[in-house]
Amino acid sequence: MRVLSGIQPSGNLHIGNYFGMMKPALALQEANEVFLFIADYHALTTVKDADLLRKYVRDVAYDFLACGLDPARTVFYRQSDVPEVHELAWLLSVVCPMGLLERAHSFKDKTARGMDANHALFAYPVLMAADILCVNADIVPVGKDQKQHLEIARDLAGKFNRHTGRDVFKLPDPMIRDEVAVVPGVDGQKMSKSYGNTIEIFGPPKQVRKTIMKVVTDSTPLEEPKDPDTCNVYALYRLFASEAEAAGLAERYRAGGMGYGEAKKALAEKFEAHFEPFREKRAYLEAHPDEVEDVLQAGAARARETIRPVLQAARAAVGLE
Repeated sequence: MRVLSGIQPSGNLHIGNYFGMMKPALALQEANEVFLFIADYHALTTVKDADLLRKYVRDVAYDFLACGLDPARTVFYRQSDVPEVHELAWLLSVVCPMGLLERAHSFKDKTARGMDANHALFAYPVLMAADILCVNADIVPVGKDQKQHLEIARDLAGKFNRHTGRDVFKLPDPMIRDEVAVVPGVDGQKMSKSYGNTIEIFGPPKQVRKTIMKVVTDSTPLEEPKDPDTCNVYALYRLFASEAEAAGLAERYRAGGMGYGEAKKALAEKFEAHFEPFREKRAYLEAHPDEVEDVLQAGAARARETIRPVLQAARAAVGLE
């Protein structure tokens, strides 16, 4: 099974990224052919500083490799190293109705939050469709809030195939990532760089612990019973804990006599135990950036081997070859 996934380098990765995308992607490489790309062209819609973008790209590569990505099993590449994707995006744009993009939730949400309504943001789903279709992916893992982008990719693939009378593109199926609950941020909203409420997976340990201690809770007194199912601290703890550990902490919540500060300390300990084994490898990678660059370049070469025949077929279908 060929799986395609990507992530934007738009800031330091946090535990929302880890449980929502990274961990599931790393698990998929065990039994599938995985293509995983760093979407630096997409990031241009939000990251305007060139040096910062370069840093974010490097950091994403360090983080994934440190957390267990195996370049021998996963084709790991930087989007901008595969120019075929961008030519394919133009070919798809020829058959893309304006109405399809005008209905895109992402464009509406981002412009409502004050982002510039530029062409890149508007045409974002077309480039994403090219990312997906160029490798003939069977499966694309997506969150429920991203499902529309895959639907647009499928629509464009079907329109292109009908327009040219050729079956150039495979229509990929979604793998809906609904088994992991929304990861709450420090303020209780969905954890997101946009909200500034994240807990970074490789932030300085003291800073991370300090951030965890700021997670918003209610004002229930220490001695009173508490509801774990409505507590942000417990929701985060449960992501790291075994079922038995989570059940044990939930029982202590309901029994009363435990303050939220104690629960936050338990969460911090779980966080540190989980990510500490990855820190040493990340430090090594950060000290050897040329090795990481070699991985990305090798991944791009492998990706292009797969993508070129797809682009050639698309070019031939519209009369460019």
